[in-house]
Amino acid sequence: MIKFYFIGVIILISAILANIIAAKLGLKTWYDFLNSIGNSPLKLMDYLWLFGIYPLILGLSAKLGIIVWEKLF
Repeated sequence: MIKFYFIGVIILISAILANIIAAKLGLKTWYDFLNSIGNSPLKLMDYLWLFGIYPLILGLSAKLGIIVWEKLF
């Protein structure tokens, strides 16, 4: 159970950092996307970020959490 918590914390930190980077680059975050449904269209780069790059970052952070856990314990 502690292993899942540890990996979850790694994913959470990665998600926070990814959202900060997205905001600095002017990309929509999931919060922006959900709040703007029906109001403003997304740019192609927003779609690439939300449905491609962001999930990849989260998946890689999960893998990183597993690797770090295995190295530590």
